[in-house]
Amino acid sequence: MTPAAPHIPVLVNEVIGALAIQAGDTIVDGTFGAGGYTRAMLAVGAGRVIGFDCDPDAIANGPSLVPDARLTLVEERFSQMDRVLAERGIGLVDGIALDIGVSSMQIDQPERGFSFQADGPLDMRMDRSGPTAAEFLNQADEAEIARILREYGEEPRARTIARAIVANRPIERTAELAAIVRRALGYRAGQKSDPATRTFQAVRIHINRELDELRDGLAAAERSLTEGGRLAVVTFHSLEDRIVKRFLRERSGGTPAASRHRPEQADPREPTFARVAKPVSPSEREVAGNPRARSARLRSAVRTSAPVWVDRKGGRQ
Repeated sequence: MTPAAPHIPVLVNEVIGALAIQAGDTIVDGTFGAGGYTRAMLAVGAGRVIGFDCDPDAIANGPSLVPDARLTLVEERFSQMDRVLAERGIGLVDGIALDIGVSSMQIDQPERGFSFQADGPLDMRMDRSGPTAAEFLNQADEAEIARILREYGEEPRARTIARAIVANRPIERTAELAAIVRRALGYRAGQKSDPATRTFQAVRIHINRELDELRDGLAAAERSLTEGGRLAVVTFHSLEDRIVKRFLRERSGGTPAASRHRPEQADPREPTFARVAKPVSPSEREVAGNPRARSARLRSAVRTSAPVWVDRKGGRQ
């Protein structure tokens, strides 16, 4: 018997619809997690799914979550998909799905340090390598911490929080960091949102280089899709969504609005994506059953036959 998935994937029906999977298609699930998307892909007839995840726990648990011979699991960041596919002789694929950000499994494990809902070590590393969140916060100077909070958490009081963090070092636990932020911002019990949310988001994004990974992953998807291949990307906050929106706008022949300071100029490169769909959000029913889906947004497009974009120096983007 196939074990039940511990979490419900967000917008799963919409993602599967955007991928338009045909019998025998080869699909990349770039963020395997608990295997929810992969299971749905296989159920509609995918011939093969290549599941990527940089979290060793996800890869270790994968075979029991999705015991299917059509699944190949790869412990690697999805930005490396084109290299891995080439090394394994797989070639171009028919569809790619990306579910950006931290997984529900990671959030729900206090020992991973992603959430302040339960106390745990201040870790936040998706792939369990490199500096921890605690090491960053205990070593970085106030200006650097403030920059991270401002850029990745869109925190308007970044400097106030950074000053409080430096004054209360060393910090080793999630509950410690949450308490420091709440004191700095004057948190009162019963507030609609916890002021620590933005700080945790910002530090997590920085530790895991999530936005750079997303940019690199979109370019890797462009290199990995066959003509007519479908790309589906689910994001959970505005920083991620803006990156996906801009990528698809540029790659489909769109250009930013012109201004008197920067006149509009058409890009001479051929569009590599077409049929860019309008963004899709979860239904009220899905949000009621899974509150974490509230901020999710799906964007999708279809790969054209145009060559991969190269930068002005001749390198692939």
